[in-house]
Formats: sequence, C-alpha cells, structure tokens
Amino acid sequence: MTSIGGAEMVDWNLAVATATRLVRPGPEISREDAREVVAELRRHAKAAEEHVRSFTRMIPEGTEPEDTPVLVVDRAGWIKANVAGFRELLRPLLGKMQDRRGNGPGGAVLGAVGGKVTGVEVGMLLSFLASRVLGQYETFAPATRDLPASADGGGRLLLVAPNIVHVERELEVDPHDFRLWVALHEETHRTQFTGVPWLRDHLQGEIQSFLEETDVDPMTVLERLREAAQSLAGGRPEGEDGEDGGRSLVELVQTPAQREILGRLTAVMSLLEGHADYVMDGVGPEVVSSVGEIREKFQQRRARGASRLDQALRKLLGLDAKLRQYRDGERFVRAVVDEVGMDGFNRVWTSPNTLPTKAEIAKPTDWIARVHRKAES
Repeated sequence: MTSIGGAEMVDWNLAVATATRLVRPGPEISREDAREVVAELRRHAKAAEEHVRSFTRMIPEGTEPEDTPVLVVDRAGWIKANVAGFRELLRPLLGKMQDRRGNGPGGAVLGAVGGKVTGVEVGMLLSFLASRVLGQYETFAPATRDLPASADGGGRLLLVAPNIVHVERELEVDPHDFRLWVALHEETHRTQFTGVPWLRDHLQGEIQSFLEETDVDPMTVLERLREAAQSLAGGRPEGEDGEDGGRSLVELVQTPAQREILGRLTAVMSLLEGHADYVMDGVGPEVVSSVGEIREKFQQRRARGASRLDQALRKLLGLDAKLRQYRDGERFVRAVVDEVGMDGFNRVWTSPNTLPTKAEIAKPTDWIARVHRKAES
C-alpha cells in the first residue's frame, strides 16, 4: 500500500465496505431458484467453451479453460474481486499521485482529506458499477481468500448472477437462452487470453505504460471522483456540469505520450469486445434459439440508456467509450471475416504488430491490406 506518514491515498477496505453497503439489492428470488441460476450459469460457462473454440478456431496454449476459475458471484463478490484488481493495476499511478500529494501545492488539502474520503468516493462508484456488469474476464486478477485466480495467476471468469437475472426479466426474454448468450460473450474473452499467450502481458504493459506516463494533479482526479460521488448521492443536480464537466477521468490524465498509448489500447479493447459480440451472435443461432430477439432487445436497451444521472456517470467513467468499442469492434471483425474468413481474421492474434490500429478499426480494409499483403509477399 502506497502511503506517506501513514495516510493512504485510497482506503481500499473502506471502499469495499462502502460499496457493499450502498449497492442496491438484486432482484427478488427464492433461495432454491437462486441455487438453480448459479448451477445453470456454471453449466453454460462449461458448454460455452466448446462452442467458442469451434467457432473461433482458437485453441488455448498451455492453459486449459478449466484451469481458469469460473466464479458465479453476487454484487458484493464483484466488488471485492474488482477492488483487488484495481488496487494492483493502479499501484504505479497512486504512487505517483501520493508523491505529488506530499510535495505539491495541494498536499496539505489532500492530506487532510486523506484516504478515508477517497475510499468512500471510490466505494460509491463501485456500488454504481456493481449493479450493471453482467460478467467479465478478469485478466489481471490477484488471488484472494474468497476468489481464486487461475493456476498460473492469469485470470478468472466472473458471472454476476443477480444482474443477469435482472436484465433477463427487464427484457422479458427466455432466461435460459439469455444466460447462455451472456456466457458465450464472457467465454470468448477467456478464450482470447488463454488462446493468445502474449496478449495478457502486452495489454498489461500498455496499461502500465499509460499509468507511468501520467502527469496528473491529484486534486483534479479527487475533484472528478467527488463530482461522481455527489451525483450518486444526489448532491449535484443533473446537468449541473462545470466548464469541462463532460470530460471523463481518462481524458483528464492524458499527456502526448499517453494519447498514443490510449489509441493503441482503444483499438485492442475494441477488437476484444467486438470479437466477443461477433462470436456470441455467430454461435447463437445453433445453440440459442431466441438469439435474434435477445440481440434486438439488448441493443435497444443499450441505445435507450437510462437517466441523465446514469448517462453523466457513464461519461465520467468512460463507459460511453466502452459502448462504442462494442459497436466499432464488431463491425471490424465482421468486415474482416466476410472478406478473408475466420482463419484470415485470426492472423490478428499473431503478434502485437498484427493488432489493428485505431484507424484500422474504423477502416478494416486497411488492416487486411497491411497484414495480408505483408504475409503473402
């Protein structure tokens, strides 16, 4: 834990306690039905392995999917898992901010505020996110007492049962089909990282480079966290933005070097999310009979969004960019597969040099020309 004089930049234990206290309860469900949901999600995660492998033609190298834990969690479980990951991943950034807190003009103010307040604010944001995530593959997940990582420390697959049940009820779709559809998306992410041995280290290196390049005023980040927390607490009227209130946290910490790194990160995240969407819909017709209805209703839900408060927080946290990544990445994958087939698309996984650039995500023919022309020359 990075600290000066015993004062932590973020009190992570308090963040967990705050988030678990504030997170909304899941949908009402009997204990027997809850057990069945958990059992079914585990079955679907297992079944999805073979479906995704067959469709993508990606075979794990060294690490078998069964070595990567599939954890069906509630909202509190998602919070605990993600705090552990955030804490590890953000360590370089928090260390740099801690140094600036001690030496910069805002040091006295931040020292007074301390990690307790920051922990509460981070916890409030986590409580917001915990009710919205259906599942995720935790690429950099450290093992904890309650949540094991993979055999090689490489990651784990989380499915958030109450959120899946909430959305399937909201959309009024077949629950068994919807659960398998979600499992296909998340299993694709697991296959991406177990089937491409260099991908995890490459992505981690890019993220660490981004954080190490950060030259950010800690007071600015703290203010952004406070704005988000106040919005959740109702302390800031909707639409009451400051001069740059529409900017996300990510946009606040960009140096010229970071913009270049962020462009590469945006491209690879668009690829990963778009590929998962493409696979879940490609596998769907054979194993999810109502996939057409599910996709249509789910897309409408994404496009419809929620309240202005929800939209403002999505903007602040960069979640609107994530939604664009699903759309843009899926278009890229579809265009490439249509042109050169699945084996031709899979050249994307050859090395970091064959990953698409941000410009190529928008113009797939440029990626095809670069990678296939070079490979065939």
